[in-house]
Amino acid sequence: MYQSHLNVHTRVHTGEKPYRCDVCDRSFQTRFSLTEHYLTHSEERPYSCDVCATSFISSSRLKTHKRTHTGEKPYMCDKCGKCFTFNCYLIRHMCTHTGEKPYTCNVCAKSFTSSSYLKTHKRIHTGEKPYTCDVCRKSFTFSYGLISHKHTHTGEKQHSCDVCRKSFISSSRLKRHMCTHTGEKPYTCSVCAKSFTSSSTLKVHKSAHMVSPQRRQRADPLLLTSLTPRRFLRGRLRGRCTQGPITRDYKD
Repeated sequence: MYQSHLNVHTRVHTGEKPYRCDVCDRSFQTRFSLTEHYLTHSEERPYSCDVCATSFISSSRLKTHKRTHTGEKPYMCDKCGKCFTFNCYLIRHMCTHTGEKPYTCNVCAKSFTSSSYLKTHKRIHTGEKPYTCDVCRKSFTFSYGLISHKHTHTGEKQHSCDVCRKSFISSSRLKRHMCTHTGEKPYTCSVCAKSFTSSSTLKVHKSAHMVSPQRRQRADPLLLTSLTPRRFLRGRLRGRCTQGPITRDYKD
């Protein structure tokens, strides 16, 4: 018996995986792991959580899941003492101390601390939008985009300004609003160093730097203001800005 246990353990060092799945050809070090794996090819989930009724293919996965209910965090960072529910979270956290970003996008070369972050990032390139609103069927690239969008249907505004009590449907909109109180302009143009309260306003402004000097002289001065994109477009459509009509004549 002890010899058989030793043989199994030795495979950890040799990398031997003698048990192969005949469905997907994936290999495993133990017969038990293969048996457990076979459940991924079926609908069978024999291990159920007695708190939320979520089912799993193995007792080990159920045990790990239960930490979300108990609050248990057995994985501690030996650098800062922060604890985590799952080992993968600890591994990802350790990169904040080392600065390591081992997962690199093969399209734009941007690097990430975890494979899950990289997988999420790649949707920007593929156009995949896996999160769909069950009310209007609009799809989103990221889960937080869907969560924020759903508030437009419910009218719920959970994020309140502690200065003026105005409420917003997302934390990002609240953060942008707070700049009106603090005067902070965290988004700076890399060309002329002008600063703005939001990234969208900076994007509109930077378009003015992308035209030739000759065309720039004839360009609409609204491009160089700190108007938001919505007000900018509204002003363009109406032929005026917020202070009144545009009276400047453009000459070729």
